[in-house]
Amino acid sequence: MLSASARQVVAATLPAVAANIEEIAIRFYAHMFAAHPGLMDGMFNRGNQREGSQPKALAGSVAVFASSLLTDPPQLPDRLLTRIAHKHASLGLRADQYPIVRDHLMWAIGDVLGDAVTPEVAAAWEEVYWLMAYALIHQERGLYSARGVTAERVWRRWRVVRKIPETDDVVTFVMRRMDDRSVRTSLPGQYVSVMVRMPDGIHQARQYSLVRADDGEHRYFSVKRVHGGGKPDGEVSNLLHDHIHHGDELTLSVPYGDVTLDDSGRPVVFASAGIGVTPMAGMLSHLVKAGSHLDVTFLHADVEEKAFPLRRQIVEDLDHIPKSRLYLWYENGADSDLPADGVFSGTIDLAQADLPDEAVYYLCGPMPFLQSVRTTLIDRGVVPADIQYEMFGPDLWLADRE
Repeated sequence: MLSASARQVVAATLPAVAANIEEIAIRFYAHMFAAHPGLMDGMFNRGNQREGSQPKALAGSVAVFASSLLTDPPQLPDRLLTRIAHKHASLGLRADQYPIVRDHLMWAIGDVLGDAVTPEVAAAWEEVYWLMAYALIHQERGLYSARGVTAERVWRRWRVVRKIPETDDVVTFVMRRMDDRSVRTSLPGQYVSVMVRMPDGIHQARQYSLVRADDGEHRYFSVKRVHGGGKPDGEVSNLLHDHIHHGDELTLSVPYGDVTLDDSGRPVVFASAGIGVTPMAGMLSHLVKAGSHLDVTFLHADVEEKAFPLRRQIVEDLDHIPKSRLYLWYENGADSDLPADGVFSGTIDLAQADLPDEAVYYLCGPMPFLQSVRTTLIDRGVVPADIQYEMFGPDLWLADRE
């Protein structure tokens, strides 16, 4: 909780900080990387830096956190903090790195706002920063402890034993452990960070959802080749597709991720679009392995059937769930060879599916898909707490909504 003096200052200056927070974030990153270029090697996604999504996400997170300290002091924005903490833990972020962030963030605030940042204003916003930092450090310490690792031991080498083509631009990597240490079991829906060395020598990490339940020996994750679409191509996805083959080694983190399958026994609805199917496939695989008898409804939207990743695995897994349904939407027409309960042309329309009562919902896909499906569900009376979503990349939407 903010001190009384800091609360007054933050309340008075929040409009000015919020109005300039994106510029503050941009200057913060530039200043920090100039002073500590090593942080780009393995910690930060330089693709997100180039396109501006990471500075925007940081800006939104700080603004949301500061606002919550003023509007609801006893209650921190837990979902926001939890999502950030899981991402940090999957990268092995250490508590001793937070002072570096503090130094350069406070510099950026002063650089953008100039003389408006008096010693009192600087002290108040430093208090905001450390409240957020310590909340994250506490969560990250718990996440490391739960996995029986330290930040330095998050990473482990695995060997590629198979590459499975799923579509023209999606490949599943089957990884096998290389030592006798036990494999930390993932929760349904979690991801791993994959660390690779780029041609220029810089290491880059990306998060990929685990698409099958653990068997104690292997990890399965799927990678979509990222095409630029006016932006630079995805450097990591293209390297994995083109240059990593059977017998090669990769560095993977232990599994993390806050969007995991609810075990309340209520009906489950998975709704995905495109590569967003991957965490849903992982959750479904866990249900099959557990011999689940839950009521499961699977909704998927794609361009066409041949672009639908993991479709054979999903159909096979649904066949093991006694009470399950599959609904599909294809932009290029309702042609399908899959045993679905409904195949439709166009974008997803929940009115065309038979959805169970009192269900919990899991969503993953592009931003317009998430916004459309979530809005429709809420309009139909589903409470927001029963809708979880996974977001690939910096979560700009959560910061905006909260």
